[in-house]
Amino acid sequence: MPIDLEKKTMKRVSKLFAALSLSVAALAVHAENVKLTVAASPVPHAEILEALKPTLAKQGVDLQVKVFNDYVLPNTQVEEKQLDANFFQHIPYLDKFNKDRGTHLVVASKPVHIEPFAAYSSKYKKVADLPQGATVAIPNDPTNAGRALLLLDQGGVIKLKDRKNIYPTTKDIVSNPKNIKIKELEAATLPRVLNQVDVALINANYALEAKLNPKKDGLFTETTSPYANLLVARPDNKNSAAIKKLAAALNSPEAKKFIETKYQGAVIPAF
Repeated sequence: MPIDLEKKTMKRVSKLFAALSLSVAALAVHAENVKLTVAASPVPHAEILEALKPTLAKQGVDLQVKVFNDYVLPNTQVEEKQLDANFFQHIPYLDKFNKDRGTHLVVASKPVHIEPFAAYSSKYKKVADLPQGATVAIPNDPTNAGRALLLLDQGGVIKLKDRKNIYPTTKDIVSNPKNIKIKELEAATLPRVLNQVDVALINANYALEAKLNPKKDGLFTETTSPYANLLVARPDNKNSAAIKKLAAALNSPEAKKFIETKYQGAVIPAF
């Protein structure tokens, strides 16, 4: 074989091997990208997760965020293995849900953030202005209804029998000087009925969606809270590499900076 032809042949072979090597490397990287599907409330949970996607992608995790507007399906779908994890709830809600529905969901991260729960009114600026017989709307799930009643107690609207009980019901009200009427509604609907009631106690994720800031717009707001939101998974996958990477990202300086910058005190990092 002539020398020139041999050199050309070797160059072609080298290029072919180089191209094959790149293809194999690309396939290897792609194979390492583990898909992780996580349920989340639109605000702030899904926004936080979306902000962390690029970081997780570099770590081989293909994070897929599935948005829900209720507090039941994100848990039942994780329990049924339709989803890998969820990010929308706090431990009191998780514990009550597992107890009432026989699910086996577990905490998969440290606390991530606190969403201050607040009372809102489109009619009144002060608690003292509330009329006799005012209608007050609260969430209808047991955990957040209890949280709402505790906030009404803190705001001086009612008095509860035991402030240490985090699951009070209306039966635990021992004093109601304004004779308020409490209406329990689906949490997601509360911003939409704000102009139809005197006061509505709204979870911060739904408040933020409605452009309400608990820090600026709340008639009164929680001063302390055991209701930090965190990542939830199942016993069979909570220690998986992908879940651990997501848990670490949710407690990272990057996540903290995003929360503080994006929400300006309406959502507070819990770490």
